[in-house]
Amino acid sequence: MSDKKSSSNATGTSLATFYGVKAGMTRIFDKAGNHVPVTVIKLIPNVISQVKTKENDGYEAYQVSYNEKREKLGTKAIKGHLKKATIKENLSEASEIKVEGVSADLLGQALTYDNFQADTYVDVTGLSKGKGTQGVMKRYNFRGGPASHGSHFHRRPGSIGNRATPARVFPEKKMPGRMGVENVTTQNLKIVEVNIENGYMLIKGSVPGGKNGYVKVARATKKA
Repeated sequence: MSDKKSSSNATGTSLATFYGVKAGMTRIFDKAGNHVPVTVIKLIPNVISQVKTKENDGYEAYQVSYNEKREKLGTKAIKGHLKKATIKENLSEASEIKVEGVSADLLGQALTYDNFQADTYVDVTGLSKGKGTQGVMKRYNFRGGPASHGSHFHRRPGSIGNRATPARVFPEKKMPGRMGVENVTTQNLKIVEVNIENGYMLIKGSVPGGKNGYVKVARATKKA
């Protein structure tokens, strides 16, 4: 499903993507009394701060700003950029949402959540938790060597290359290294509840990232 504009009004417009904050996880009970684990997404202001066009930028997209901070914490460059879009809030983060057929009239409008109702499916993207430097068994699920005493080969990766030919380690070889801190997308998650008044959304299951991290919520591409 593309990020086309579906509706707009005097107070805002609705796209197929928005940015929120992962507030944590909890559980609820459905009408049948079943226990349902859910992730709480805090709904924060999303405002269109720039309209990218093919004539000026070579592609079409909306730049969306979010994460309101105190005015003293904003830089002059960001303040000037927001002022040009007639945005009064001091928003510090910005991301682009590619859309076919952008409209300059939407500059400065806040995003609404008309496209995100209960029982609809979404894809959630977030920055995964960092796990530091890890070995190949934890990082890539290697089996490892014999666990008995005397084998001298327990958790090591084993051979990583050849000898005289080609005398190098191939790129993308699975080796120990930094684990986590990557953009991860979980697809086809179901929205359980959207509460605009209290500013939260409940999504069934877990989503990538740590608590208080930003997440991108988009209508599911593989499931209606």
